[in-house]
Amino acid sequence: MKRDVIIACDFSSAKECYEFLDKFSAEEKKPFLKIGMELFYSAGPEIVKELKRRGFRIFLDLKLHDIPNTVKKAMKVLSTLDVDMVNVHASGTKEMMKAAKEGLTREDGSRPLLIAVTQLTSTSEQAMKEQLLIDNPIDDTIAHYAHNAMEAGLDGVVCSPLEVAKVKQACGPDFIAVTPGIRFADSAVDDQVRFTDPAKARELGSDFIVVGRPITAASNPVEAYNRCVKDFCADEEFVYNPSTFI
Repeated sequence: MKRDVIIACDFSSAKECYEFLDKFSAEEKKPFLKIGMELFYSAGPEIVKELKRRGFRIFLDLKLHDIPNTVKKAMKVLSTLDVDMVNVHASGTKEMMKAAKEGLTREDGSRPLLIAVTQLTSTSEQAMKEQLLIDNPIDDTIAHYAHNAMEAGLDGVVCSPLEVAKVKQACGPDFIAVTPGIRFADSAVDDQVRFTDPAKARELGSDFIVVGRPITAASNPVEAYNRCVKDFCADEEFVYNPSTFI
């Protein structure tokens, strides 16, 4: 699998999202996008349909977490949106994750990639212990959650780049690691606790990195995306030419 950069489109409206994406040349390879709760709840399924119509790949980041039957029914609805990746919370148990996969799988057997969130990259080990009452080390907990996801038939997990090695050790090299918590060495860390830069994420074995504010809040988003692709994908992937910025 080729590594790739996913841009987190954490915008408050469809208009804001479209204006951002207009900065990328229509003639070039379109970036992989993450649509999260803020934008999905604001613009609804129509924004996913429109972005798919425009040729973008979509990671729908809604982090479903409910009883198995509810998640199964929700995933059946989401499967009609033709997204490329979708997720649940691994803490919902193997039964919930199995139900998610069942609901997501279409009659012809096809489905998007299904991954599970282990622990949010804004969560520290101290917070995990004091507030969630989980006493095991955070990387051991994440590896265990990842193994549960693998046994439930999922394709991978969301974790910090710092835990990728443990996840791969527990689940094998082909188990996908999607890693947010990416910041450039010279940028603000914002609310991230467990983070690295794109080059380090590549070294640690991440398959996909999810990058938000370092790209979306940059003075030149295309140039920032170009930097991410260069640092993370090396010579594997197409790199945007900054001259396409408009």
